Amino acid sequence: MAIKDRSRLDDYYSRKARRENYPARSVWKLEEFDRRYRLLGKGRKVLDLGCAPGSWSLYAASRVGPGGLVLGLDLNPPDAAGFPGNVIVMGADLLAADPALAAPYGPFEVILSDMAPSTTGRREIDQARSLELCRTAWAWAGILLARGGDFLMKIFQSQEGEAFARELVPSFGNLVRLKPRATRSRSQEIFVLGRGFGGPSAPRLS
Repeated sequence: MAIKDRSRLDDYYSRKARRENYPARSVWKLEEFDRRYRLLGKGRKVLDLGCAPGSWSLYAASRVGPGGLVLGLDLNPPDAAGFPGNVIVMGADLLAADPALAAPYGPFEVILSDMAPSTTGRREIDQARSLELCRTAWAWAGILLARGGDFLMKIFQSQEGEAFARELVPSFGNLVRLKPRATRSRSQEIFVLGRGFGGPSAPRLS
């Protein structure tokens, strides 16, 4: 695909999502991670934090197959009727809920967080709210992620965000930062992927 103009890329990914019956263009961000890093595979258990409107859960379900499981949690979860049988969708305020809510379905080989705050247009406020969500996702992952598992989260770019990402380094064999091609040109988001989870305070493996 030889498209250089970012606004045209935005349109391309939105149209592609509609054609393939995904509710949001964000699916292609996860697809890129999966393609590049083989993140999802048959039979894996996946926890999708902040799963609405459902694109990531749908994509993950297609990759893990009927022998796998996707658990999607969101304050305002999408209609479960739109998902295949290997997806469970539950309502949860992740900032307040106990991770024990998801424990009966775990541990999870992959934990995903595409959570983002409602933006105010004030960069410092939006960055702080994004960081709070990232810390929440990491708190859940520290309890529910299987040894050797992978943790993917979205974070708004900031010095504080970079400092937080560095806190994760000792817990993973490798930490990757990437801005997927499907990210809108005006967006301040990046994604951090931790691979090979060794525990919340495990030494770095590489």
